[in-house]
Amino acid sequence: MITVAVYDTKPYDRLYLGRASQETSHVKWKFFDFHLNDKTAVTAEGAQAVCVFVNDQIDAPCLQILSRLGVRLIALRCAGFNNIDLAAAKSFNIAVTRVPAYSPHAVAEHTFGLLLCLNRKIHRAYHRVRDQNFSLNGLLGFDIIGKTIGIIGTGKIGKATAQIAKGFEAKVIAYDTNPSLEWAVKAGIHYTDLPTLFAQSDIISLHVPLLPDTYHMIDATAIQQMKHGVIIINTSRGKVIETQALIQGLKSGQIGSVALDVYEEEESIFFEDLSDKILLDDELSRLLTFPNVLITAHQAFFTHESLREIAKVTSENVLRLARKELFLSETLLT
Repeated sequence: MITVAVYDTKPYDRLYLGRASQETSHVKWKFFDFHLNDKTAVTAEGAQAVCVFVNDQIDAPCLQILSRLGVRLIALRCAGFNNIDLAAAKSFNIAVTRVPAYSPHAVAEHTFGLLLCLNRKIHRAYHRVRDQNFSLNGLLGFDIIGKTIGIIGTGKIGKATAQIAKGFEAKVIAYDTNPSLEWAVKAGIHYTDLPTLFAQSDIISLHVPLLPDTYHMIDATAIQQMKHGVIIINTSRGKVIETQALIQGLKSGQIGSVALDVYEEEESIFFEDLSDKILLDDELSRLLTFPNVLITAHQAFFTHESLREIAKVTSENVLRLARKELFLSETLLT
């Protein structure tokens, strides 16, 4: 029997993890609704593994406590792992697994949902009509056909987004430090450098992991290289965009509109109901005042298919620990 402490859980996490584990006699789930960090790590006492999500903070002090408690595995139920100190995990001999791909189509489809809603002002029209305002003033959009869409990051999600863009008969250009040239030729997509992508794109969609070289890759300098009135869509990681530079770009009109499913300082905000509280984040509050900004709370992944796959792979990773089979393809550290 292996005990797993599961952090930052919502009802759907409990539901899908419970369904996914076919060998429940070998796993005991211990659910917590708060985040895992160095202050809460003591709650993992008695667990051999912890299961975490994007806003848990597993730094060296947290890992030291987990190691002392006998935790041998950190199972991420997401693809990104920027919130874990991998070097420290290795030094404490704690294995780390993740879900490298759950449903890239879910994120890609949400990306285009954001673009269509933002471009055609569907969110604003919805509220107008409910107030019996049927005026079209201020709701003008443009055809996507023939526009240039720049895809930054061509992993599975970036590729899926690019394929959807081609379906709209847009011109698609892409940037990636490790370009998939064979795929690009077959898909009719042209790779270019970042300055060229910035200069030519009417719409820019971000699909990169958070790494040292992608942190604030969209800053004031990058924004000034973009087409005046560009649309920016971010469904990757919040810290890829420097928020203050984004706000200034919106105020100046250099950026025409923005759709965000992630936010730079989302950790204590997204996934929570704060409707009866004062929002203390001044930059997010400012972004919410712009009529040309559309924000969703990190829900691009949130489909039945994604949750099912996340739970399935996470459960398998945990069960491998129970069977002492840690060193498989999904393992980040050995």
